[in-house]
Order: sequence, then C-alpha cells, then structure tokens
Amino acid sequence: MVHPLISHFQRLACYNTLANQRLYSACAELTDAERQQIRPAFFKSIHNTLNHILVGDRIWMTRFSGGEITSTGLDAILYQDFDHLWQARQQEDAKIEAFFQQFDETRFDQTIRYRNNAGNIHDDPIDILIMHFFNHQTHHRGQIHDMLTQTIVQPPSLDLHRILRPDPKNK
Repeated sequence: MVHPLISHFQRLACYNTLANQRLYSACAELTDAERQQIRPAFFKSIHNTLNHILVGDRIWMTRFSGGEITSTGLDAILYQDFDHLWQARQQEDAKIEAFFQQFDETRFDQTIRYRNNAGNIHDDPIDILIMHFFNHQTHHRGQIHDMLTQTIVQPPSLDLHRILRPDPKNK
C-alpha cells in the first residue's frame, strides 16, 4: 500500500500550481509600480513577497533533492521583471509537481540535515519539512492576498477545496 502522505503531497503540489496561477493572474492586473509599492507587510511589497516564495521553494526543493544550497537571503529579488518572475514561477511549479509525482515512500524514513539562514544546523524528518514547505507557500500567498485588498484588484479565492473542486455553478 502506498503511503497516504504521498497522495496528500501530490494534491498540495497541484493546489500550489493552481493557487499560484490565480494569484499571479490577479497581480498581473496591477502596474509594476503597484506591485512594488511599499506596504505594511514583512517583505514590504507584493513583488518582493512573490520573489520570497520562489526563493523559499528553490531552497527546499534543492534540499529535498539531496542538494545543499547557500542561501541568497530570504529577501532576495530573483526577478525584477514581473513577466520573468511569473515564467520562473510556472517552471518551479512544474518541477514541484513532477517531484511529488515521483516521490518514493522510502524517503519518509529520512531526515534532512541543513543550515538555515541564521546559520543553525537542523536535522528534521522529511515529512515535517514537506508540510512546512507547503504551509510556507500558503502563508505568504495569504500576505499577498491581503496586499491585493489594498488595491483596486479583487483578490482571487485561494480556498483549497474550491480550487481543487471548483463549484460548477460559478463557472
């Protein structure tokens, strides 16, 4: 029998892709100036927060794949241009989905040893780190959703159940 977390993680990877499509589509309705406007948020703008999510995803996917990565800093701006950022996001989401489609249940016995941005060494079970990975994305998408409420753009629904099981009456 296949470990039940595998299908759960595959579903979260699918949700991640679909939620990002909705969020980026909404953000595309803003001007660059509006996306980069300083707001009361941890990463200071919509654009910076979108970059942060990608930074985090790349760090964790490298670790999940057995690699080591030196942090660029959690506030790194990987892409100043929104269209390039969106393209990179789509590529990363495809990698995430492919990774979890091939995830081997024997990996649940593994831990990952890594150095966090504060320089501390941790050795954590992979299942908890994967849960953190998906939770991190959701957390910061929520911050962007809040920042969108400060604009004229209607924030999209990011409810997991409505993204994975759209209401046919609302199509």
